[in-house]
Parts: sequence; C-alpha cells; structure tokens
Amino acid sequence: MRLTVLVLEDEPDVREALERDLEPLAAHVRVEPAQDVEDAREVMAEVAADKDVLAVVLADHRMPGTTGVDFLVELAQDPATRHVAAVLVTGQADQADTIRALNLAGLDYYIAKPWDPDELRAVVRTTLTDVVEELRLDPLPHLAALDPARAMDLVRRRTP
Repeated sequence: MRLTVLVLEDEPDVREALERDLEPLAAHVRVEPAQDVEDAREVMAEVAADKDVLAVVLADHRMPGTTGVDFLVELAQDPATRHVAAVLVTGQADQADTIRALNLAGLDYYIAKPWDPDELRAVVRTTLTDVVEELRLDPLPHLAALDPARAMDLVRRRTP
C-alpha cells in the first residue's frame, strides 16, 4: 500500500514542474498527474483499485470544467475521501474562492504560484504525515516521505 499525491493541473508545463519538484519523494510515494477533474476521478479509481491511499491533492483552481476548489469541496464532503489533505496551488484564486476552499474543503495549505520547491516538498511531507496520523497507518513503510520529527513521534507512540 502506497500513499498517493494527486497533482491536478491543466497546464502541462506547470503539471510537469510540480511532478519534477516532487521527484525526491516519488521513490516513496505514488505521484499521479491529472489534467482535469474527470481525469482526477479516473486516477482516484486506479489508486483505489491498486489498494493505495489517496493522501494529498495538489490542485490548481482555474481549469476548464470543474474548478480545483469545487473538486476539493467534493472530496471533503465524501466520507471516503474526507481524510485527503487539500492543497491549493494557484495564482488565480480570488478571495471568495480561497474562503470557500477554507470553509468548505477544509483547505490544509495554499501555495501561491510560482512556488518554492522546498516549501512544496515540506507541505507534502507535512500533509502526508497528517494523513498517516489521522488514518492511524503504520508510519514505518512511509518514513522517508514523512515529516521526520513527527514520523519518529508516531513510531514511538505506535502500539504493537
């Protein structure tokens, strides 16, 4: 079982840059790209079929069709995906969109474009750790992708 990070971005160059910046984590977690919400739903079905865990969604806001915020709200309202960490990676969400994401999608982080690759990886490590803790997963198989200090604390608190 692998933790999965879904990268939802309609601009191919931006999506590829996000994937490239996540490469240091890709040996330890599944990083899946999606160009729109329909594609994201297909990826989610594949992740579930593989018995992997969708843990984090990095979503752009403005896309053709369903917006990233609408998708994050949908995930937050579904009991099966309520645990998924929601990260908005955008330069185009206005204040109303951002407030909606905070209030209805339980937004975990907002990363403005252009992003800092180290900040992006730190946010992904933090949110992966949050999901491991929330779902009470064994942190050991995922240690290399988690926040180091918190992961060690989770290991220490583990019950045999």
